[in-house]
Amino acid sequence: MTPFFSNLLGFWSQWVHPSAGLPMIVWSLLLAAAAVAGHLVQRYTGMPKLVGYTAVGAVVGFAGFEGATWPLQGTGLFLLELGVAIVLFEAGGRLPLRWFRHNPMVLVQSLLESTLTYFAVYWVLVWLTLPHAIAVPLALMSLMASPAVLGRVTIDTRATGPVTERALALSALNTFYALTLSHAHTSLLVAGSAPVSWMARLYPVGVVLGLSFVVGALMALALRSALRVMNPTSENTSILLLAIIGAGAATAAYIGASAPLAALIGGVLLKQLNPKPWVWPRQLGTASSLITMMMFVLVSSVAAQADWSLPVAGLVLALIGVRLLAKVTGVAIANPGSGASWSQALWLGLAMSPLSAVALLIISSFVRASPVVGGMAAQIALPAILLMEVLGAVIATVAIHAAGESSQRWLPDILTRRDGAGTRNTEETKS
Repeated sequence: MTPFFSNLLGFWSQWVHPSAGLPMIVWSLLLAAAAVAGHLVQRYTGMPKLVGYTAVGAVVGFAGFEGATWPLQGTGLFLLELGVAIVLFEAGGRLPLRWFRHNPMVLVQSLLESTLTYFAVYWVLVWLTLPHAIAVPLALMSLMASPAVLGRVTIDTRATGPVTERALALSALNTFYALTLSHAHTSLLVAGSAPVSWMARLYPVGVVLGLSFVVGALMALALRSALRVMNPTSENTSILLLAIIGAGAATAAYIGASAPLAALIGGVLLKQLNPKPWVWPRQLGTASSLITMMMFVLVSSVAAQADWSLPVAGLVLALIGVRLLAKVTGVAIANPGSGASWSQALWLGLAMSPLSAVALLIISSFVRASPVVGGMAAQIALPAILLMEVLGAVIATVAIHAAGESSQRWLPDILTRRDGAGTRNTEETKS
């Protein structure tokens, strides 16, 4: 299908000369189609809108859409980092550090399920004769859950409760682990020499954490100062918030820090400096929704460009299965004393299944650090990301509804309306 798109664009370029170029027109139409697909998916299936966004991106990716090429670079990479930074800043702003002091078993759950997931995926991939150098990036990618997918599922299901809050907190924490360790590991790959001591191994971790903390602290201080004099719900505050996050992401990437990690740290620090509740969706509004939608479409369109084959499919299914089992097991082992029931622990473990943009950024960083190692890891990672962006959203939705934390009925909107109309007609007939 790639020649088809090239011929089509070549034909129209002879007649149409838009100021922004044909790629901008294609992306505009693509986002419009994603918005319609997300609405229809939620209305007719009851699933989150991001399932529709991902489906549109996957279709154009399989068709050979050249507007999002792999590996990511330039504008596409920055837009993905910006979308991830916005999501992680929100996730950090919702992470209650005082909660861990009163209930430390939640932190133990996070550490245990992340550690167990990493080693389980690594050992299984090595047992399947995958080289160590390729198994490590895939294990680092697997230990995290997607805050973007969980946040979108929470919004679409209007969920609130212990399972929802713990899933969001645990996803923010294991994303922190994954970003820190992957950035440090890619630094070692770029250096090209294997360290011989633990100090040499820990040095890149300290560097990335230190630089990211400085950028995140500057972002938090700037926003804290702005919230002293500006209305938290005004559109000017929303614009300032997006501008500071964008500037922070660009600065972090420029000085060698991790842009997503800096945004996550910035959100956590802002939560501590400004503990008053503030309405995040109202602040960011449509601009944030558009960037998030574009992020899901970009991730799925890029992930769909992987080389799909039967041997790769077996490794992908093994990775997905072991990862899901390890997360459920890790949460269950640390459940005693955490204040949650065993059924809630099961739904929490299942809710930790999604993968999305952060996982794609992790694999992209390995590709830039070592094209050979990263390229071989991407052959398995991209299909896994595409599957778990959709399947993970569905599993998380099922888990939230099964835990009884969704404030709306688990029926498509159209069926709910028909049921309501039928009930009203019946009551009118009886009266």
